[in-house]
Amino acid sequence: MSVASAATRTVPFHVPHTADRQYAYLRQALDSGSLDGDGPFSARATELLSRLTGSRHVLLTPSCTHALEIAALLMDLAPGDEVVMPSFTFAPTASAFALRGAVPVFVDCHPDTLNMDESSLESVITERTRAIVAVHYAGVACEMREILRIAEAHGLPVIEDNAHGLGASYHGRPLGGLGGLAAQSFHATKNVHCGKGGALLVNDDGLVERATIIRDRGTNRHQYFLGQVDKYRWVDLGSSYILPEILAALLAAQLEEFDTVQKRRHAVWDTYHDRLADWASDQGVALPTVPEDRTHSAHLYHLVMPSETDRMALLRHLSEHGVQATFHFQPLHTSPAGTRHGRIAPGGCPVTERIAYRLVRLPLYDGLSDAQVEQVVNALLSFRTGAARVNDRKDPR
Repeated sequence: MSVASAATRTVPFHVPHTADRQYAYLRQALDSGSLDGDGPFSARATELLSRLTGSRHVLLTPSCTHALEIAALLMDLAPGDEVVMPSFTFAPTASAFALRGAVPVFVDCHPDTLNMDESSLESVITERTRAIVAVHYAGVACEMREILRIAEAHGLPVIEDNAHGLGASYHGRPLGGLGGLAAQSFHATKNVHCGKGGALLVNDDGLVERATIIRDRGTNRHQYFLGQVDKYRWVDLGSSYILPEILAALLAAQLEEFDTVQKRRHAVWDTYHDRLADWASDQGVALPTVPEDRTHSAHLYHLVMPSETDRMALLRHLSEHGVQATFHFQPLHTSPAGTRHGRIAPGGCPVTERIAYRLVRLPLYDGLSDAQVEQVVNALLSFRTGAARVNDRKDPR
């Protein structure tokens, strides 16, 4: 009998959260007949997000990608303008700005937090730079004080890609409330979700009215419904960026359970971190780093293996033990679109290239049972990296 068949049951990599009230809310939304968006469930979800992030202006969108596209429109980017961002991120972080003709400028990441290395920013800022995008990888904050300092010195806005970071903080302040703009994700893989959805947090009061117009197809319909204009018209570039009310109903139900979801996710994250510490040290495996001045969102738990060969061996090993695991972002600066539309910082992104081909993501969601967590941990504890196996042969004690 194989190891996999001997396992009690396969541990899925991810299972989306199911909220107690989501079916009731979906029924209410359907029965209301008002499905377009910006209805009562949108208002409820917006209120909850404002509490979590400290942002006064929350605009729900169909995805985090759409939120980033609104941010790009707000920047009034022209062809050849540049936007600085990490190479170790998801494609929409770059494509949202490249769609406006801007050039994504890719910088390297730190080897511990895997966040953008702020020390490289000064070397890539030029007269064409229009913004800095800070991606909070795994829900661990970038070094925002330094990023904001550099941005202010050069008169640049900072946009937070906070797809991973809802509920996390930096120096006591919630992520999503630090930059002038921030994008959130409510994709099914996130801590709370609505299948696919997002939000733009507008922390710069001067951008609120225009962001509202861009989100509603470039029209001033919102002002019309407020009685501020006698008719609504096309007044700016924009698109259909409003989250449908039925998805807002699902999101509201999920957000109402955010604290409960987070409590369980943090318990799983902490178990991995405690139980794997000695094993990781022995095997030359790097565990996540969370600086003391930050709290994380427990969005994902990752391992950085000693080599790409070790990563592939570990993924096979986990599969044989009934555990689904996977890799994550591939470097944008070496991707086909990245090489066409972007440019790379002087010195390249060697840390990003090393990390991207060695990283493994473990199952992490609030529905993981204690038995499933134990299955994941035991599977890992039984794995030996290549270097460790060589050492075992040298010292067969």
